[in-house]
Amino acid sequence: MSKKVVIIGNGVAGITTAIELRKLTDFDISVVSDESEFFFSRTALMYVFMGHMKFEHTQPYENSFWEKNKISLINGRVSEVLSEKNTVSLENGVNLVYDYLLIATGSKPNKYNWPGQDLEGVSGLYHKQDLEYLEKYSSKIKKAVVVGGGLIGVELAEMLNSRGIEVTFLVRENSFWNMVLSENEGRMLEKHILEHGINLKLNVELREIKGKDSVESIITSEGESIDCQFVGLTVGVSPNIDFLRNSNININKGVLVNEYLQTNVQNIYAIGDCAEIQQPQVSRRPIEAVWYTGKIMGQTLAKTLAGEKTSYNPGHWFNSAKFFDIEYQTYGLAPAKLTENQEEYYWEMENKAVRIVFNKENRAFEGINTFGIRMRQDFFEKVLNKKESVDFVLKNLEKANFDPEFFKKFEKEIKQVFSMQVSQI
Repeated sequence: MSKKVVIIGNGVAGITTAIELRKLTDFDISVVSDESEFFFSRTALMYVFMGHMKFEHTQPYENSFWEKNKISLINGRVSEVLSEKNTVSLENGVNLVYDYLLIATGSKPNKYNWPGQDLEGVSGLYHKQDLEYLEKYSSKIKKAVVVGGGLIGVELAEMLNSRGIEVTFLVRENSFWNMVLSENEGRMLEKHILEHGINLKLNVELREIKGKDSVESIITSEGESIDCQFVGLTVGVSPNIDFLRNSNININKGVLVNEYLQTNVQNIYAIGDCAEIQQPQVSRRPIEAVWYTGKIMGQTLAKTLAGEKTSYNPGHWFNSAKFFDIEYQTYGLAPAKLTENQEEYYWEMENKAVRIVFNKENRAFEGINTFGIRMRQDFFEKVLNKKESVDFVLKNLEKANFDPEFFKKFEKEIKQVFSMQVSQI
């Protein structure tokens, strides 16, 4: 008899599992979500708002794909998991029985009990519903405040700015995204953000949102009043697991899982933003809310459920983003604050920068951040696997460049600046 698999969540983690599992088995697969009818690319939401694409362009599969591949899509919200009965209860009263349960419910935007945070005109930017709300509400906005200095915050600032809305951007730290970027990198991006007409305020927090029924202004930690009709709350995300509070599934910040992405309940697994690895690999965080890790988790778990027990291995860290028109990439470990065993080289020219981090003692390459210059992931994957030296990376920097042929190359300038820095170390 075919196994029944219920997947809660239709983001990249859950959907990757469903598709890979279908390739490997004839299991009865059901995906439950109340966010959208079909899977879409969450990272593309900003481009829909900015008019670069339509929402249907964010859906990589035809609507008929799911029925053809015998993957049932169930619209609903889970209210309870009854693991002792192998049952999931939905708010609409439907009960789903499973042999394997996969929790892939992603994240939810953080709120910190600010006065006025539930007024009309306050929203995050995570779900499809957030995009729909912003689209509907944007005609009422002349001035907006975005709170939170990370990737989602700068995306939302760019979205609002693209429609001629005056944006004030509150960042509580003393440099932009300083949990991830060095001060040099943060300062370069701050200048770039300001050049795009965003009123960036560092060392400033939100104290209160004011208004009768809808947003009229905010009060900052400095006591300043800023008029606005919209407040974007982008102060990070947390695992979306409130519905598990009364279950016997072990949770901490996220759903606790082992190296096989398995919870304390043998036939229940968790992946993606909501999963918390109990013993993560060296240099990796227990929770990583990143698209590619969700995809790898889905591919890994599909093998395990199909009978090939496979441990989760995310490989070397990498990520990419965009700050207005500056593309950012990171490979390996290039932390904002170096350890006592690390050293760095830094080069910057106009809106381009490269920061390379290496080990002081043996000069082994450890990581790189690039801004405005595209690099090849496969190059750095090989370099990190072979534990090559920083000198090897500098010597072969041209081979790492992924920019189109007609783009100006900066390797010569980078090497010259780094050579000067070598003599100073």
